[in-house]
Parts: sequence; structure tokens; C-alpha cells
Amino acid sequence: MDLRQLFAVAGRSAVVTGGASGIGFAIADILSDQGARVTLIDRDAARIESAISRLSGREGAVRGATCDVTDAESLRQAFEATAAAQDGIDIVFANAGIGPSNPGPRLPDGTVVPEGEIESYDLEDWRRVLDVNLSGVFLTAREAARHMKKKGWGRLILTSSVFALTNPLGVGVSYTVSKAAVAHFMRNLARELGPYGINVNAIAPGPFETEISGGAMHDPAVKAIVGGEVPLGRVAQADEVKGLALYLASPASSFVNGALISIDGGLAVAS
Repeated sequence: MDLRQLFAVAGRSAVVTGGASGIGFAIADILSDQGARVTLIDRDAARIESAISRLSGREGAVRGATCDVTDAESLRQAFEATAAAQDGIDIVFANAGIGPSNPGPRLPDGTVVPEGEIESYDLEDWRRVLDVNLSGVFLTAREAARHMKKKGWGRLILTSSVFALTNPLGVGVSYTVSKAAVAHFMRNLARELGPYGINVNAIAPGPFETEISGGAMHDPAVKAIVGGEVPLGRVAQADEVKGLALYLASPASSFVNGALISIDGGLAVAS
């Protein structure tokens, strides 16, 4: 098998949730560039339209579906429409996620944040983050499995976080718990779905400059502080996920199943 065949996704049918921006958009970009037919699922219709326009001219066709991943029926309909339009579903990135409204109890400089302490932590924020980051991934995986089993082949990739591996006090507990749960959910799915020819893995991004948490990482001061914690000395740009995403979606990862792969500049080993 030559290099082109090893990483081939041309003609495959892919779904990327949270695909209209950030890491999701970068994943959709590399898949469509390599000839996969890609559906972007996102709750922001205007952002989907913009993303599709930016991806025009790629080898693979790109379409969009406006959908909240916490809405089970809407998500089911989006997957059914995608399967009809793209001849089934082969590759799914369960990527949609949000950040917490509140930070953790202590910032990196030691500042205490009362609203981030457990006795004050907002229940609605907890529920909101867990609903999107965990239940949304569960619902996405459920739809993916239904369609992939029909083909006896699939690549299901969940987006966890480096914070599934570390315990930073500067990040809201709802976020860290949700991402740790996604990592364990992935392991369960890898055992369950492996016999059906479906590989299930997860990526664990470190700090990337995206729109999550209101785009806080665009602030140069925040970026400098966070990047200073990373052994490589910086935060990542969304495009830096492309190589790993293509690897996990392609034949190159044929014997990779149940793996949580960090893409964090070494943050996990430095914490």
C-alpha cells in the first residue's frame, strides 16, 4: 500500500459535529480536501453557510445541517439525510463542545475564584456543559453506530481533551469531568463496536486558539499565560489537528482502537 492509499479517504462519507469553526472546521477541511464527502453539523446556520463557502472547490463535496447535538430527534434526522445524500456514513467526528461559564477555583497565578469553588458552582452551568460535551457525544455516537453497522466498517472519533488526563484548577470542573467521561465512553465503544469493523478513538487537544469559551484564547495575554504552561511554549492553531484527524479517519489507523491520543504540545506530561 503506497502513501496515497494509506491515508485515502476519497469517496468516504463523513460527518463532523461542531464542524463550522475551530477544530471541527479544520477536520472538515482536510477530509474534503482529500476527497471525502463531508456534512458539517452545527447549531449556527450562518456559520455553516460561511464554512461551506470557504470549503468550496475542494475535491470532496461539502454540505451542512443545522442541528443541536443535544436534540436527539433533530440529530437523527440530520444523520438520515446525510446517509441518503452521501450513500451511508463511514467517518464521524463527534467534536461539538462548549466551555464552562465559570473558571475553576484557582487561576494559574493563584488567584481564588469564589464562583468556581465547588460549594458555589452553578448547577445550570454544570448541566449545560455536560449536556453538550457528554450527552451530545453519546447521541452522535449512537447515530454513527446505527449507520456504520450497516456497512460493517467505520471510523468514529470523539473529541476529549488534555484535561481528561490532568486536573487543572483553572478550568471549570464541568468541562474537565465531561471530557474525562468522553474518554472513558470511547473505551467502552471501542470494545463494543470493534467486532463490527468500527474503530473508535479519541483525540485529546491541549490549548488551541478557537472560539470556545467566547474565543478567550484570542486574547494575547491569555494566550501567553496558557502557552507558557506548554513545553512547546505556545498554543496551537486549529490546522495543527489535520494530520491526526486524517490518520484516524483513514486506513493508516486500521489497528488503532480504543486510543486517547494527545495533541497538546506536551502539556499532559508537564502537568
